[in-house]
Amino acid sequence: MKNYDNFFVPTNNPEEAKRFYHEVLGLPVKFDFEKAGLTAFKVGDQEAAIILQDITKHPDTKPAILFVVDDVNATYQELKAKGVRFLSEPYEIYTGLAIQFEDPFGNRLGLTDYSKSKQ
Repeated sequence: MKNYDNFFVPTNNPEEAKRFYHEVLGLPVKFDFEKAGLTAFKVGDQEAAIILQDITKHPDTKPAILFVVDDVNATYQELKAKGVRFLSEPYEIYTGLAIQFEDPFGNRLGLTDYSKSKQ
């Protein structure tokens, strides 16, 4: 794992959550995909963002930390062989591939790569 990618935070009130993160905390909006139920906020000069997930559009969401890896598929196979149980198969996102899993204590973690930017 190379770095943090994003921190996902569920919300049942996207408008109030956007107001809090933007107006109260002063974080600039990185992107707002309202129809997809995702709004990201920049934190300093970091690429990693805090991403709000609307639970009406993502009902199974939990707070999650994603990490950047070179190759999601390869890391998925490696961790699966070590007994990690994933929530799905790797799936395509805007920048590449991603996947999520839970640690033995129910904390949600994930992997993402930037394979689309390498093409």
